[in-house]
Amino acid sequence: MTAPDRTVEDLLRELAPQVLGVLARRFGDFATAEDAVQEALLAAATQWPAEGLPDHPRGWLVQVAYRRMVELVRAEAARRDREDRAARRQPDDWRVAPAVDARPAADRDDTLVLLFLCCHPTLSTASAIALTLRAVGGLRTAEIARAFLVPEATMAQRISRAKQRIRDSGLPFRLPDPGEREQRLATVLHVLYLVFTEGHTASLGSELRRVDLSEEAIRLTRAMRALLPDDSEIAGLLALMLLTDARAAARTGPSGELISLADQDRGRWDASAIAEGVALVTRAMARGPVGPYQLQAAVAALHDEAPSAEATDWPQILALYGVLERLSGNPVVALNRAVATAMVHGPTVGLDALSALDADPRLAGHHRLHAARAHLHELAGDAPRAVTHYRAAADRTTSQPEQHYLRMRAARLAGPAG
Repeated sequence: MTAPDRTVEDLLRELAPQVLGVLARRFGDFATAEDAVQEALLAAATQWPAEGLPDHPRGWLVQVAYRRMVELVRAEAARRDREDRAARRQPDDWRVAPAVDARPAADRDDTLVLLFLCCHPTLSTASAIALTLRAVGGLRTAEIARAFLVPEATMAQRISRAKQRIRDSGLPFRLPDPGEREQRLATVLHVLYLVFTEGHTASLGSELRRVDLSEEAIRLTRAMRALLPDDSEIAGLLALMLLTDARAAARTGPSGELISLADQDRGRWDASAIAEGVALVTRAMARGPVGPYQLQAAVAALHDEAPSAEATDWPQILALYGVLERLSGNPVVALNRAVATAMVHGPTVGLDALSALDADPRLAGHHRLHAARAHLHELAGDAPRAVTHYRAAADRTTSQPEQHYLRMRAARLAGPAG
């Protein structure tokens, strides 16, 4: 992919939820609007690299998507009923496409509305997350399927059914009332966390990070905090994102190679993001109640505030993971706790803790489990077993930077004979 193509791809991902918001608000039909926007994005991805960017890319996308939306609506048997319902909900100018050169108003960014709409109460949590990752996060179906550990065809069906349920619900395109908002909040925060995670470490491809996704997740979480400033878990999630993203510049070397946390140049970490994240999580935990995002942020703060890897407060991190594991029951948390156990009590104890995770179908065979086991075998001085698990982890991850890093560690331990 060339640099211009990458610029177009980034721009389209940024504009997609804005354009979808315009169409969903005007027509009141999320599912058909999403189809129309996808076709407009495809047209732009084909034309813009060859013909150059239009003067007003957002307006161009709105015009193309709007025309396609009209075609799709007319093709539906219930077109007139849907238009009548939309007309009762919308102002008189809803049928008029925005001018190509129209500037988006600051209060017309509908991404937050989209976020809550995708977390509709009639959807399962898994379907809500999948739909939001597609419509708001801009992830491809294959990437979402990878995150859920299901086949791409299965995920495509799940997303299609989710859009149909939203269409059938007839809900207006607006932020939910406070009561509804509270019901959807946990799913919304989980979605934002997954979008950020995918941006921080891309599950597919040659790039370690997808900065557009991590930045969008942080932006939306800031907007959520502005909407609900007293919610301690929103503050905890924002703190977690900031404290994690603060290390981003030091995670790769000159050639884009992955650098482990212990080997990073801490002078390259973003001190202002760390200060903001620490202040957020400190206030949130003092106010309570303490939830999983605050606990994860507290762990990240301990890493960020340590002057060196050796000075990391592992006993406190282990204690936090113990509380977090009881709250969440998440196997990845259990894996991280096992690593922290090894840092406090030695690698043999940590390996015993990892053995208990082999029976968990959510994690068994996952590259993270093999990578953790390889790291602990390396700490224990068992190079042959470390090499075996580093190679197994490399075979199972779809991230090329992670593959390169894991194979490099295996090769270094194996030596010339390996």
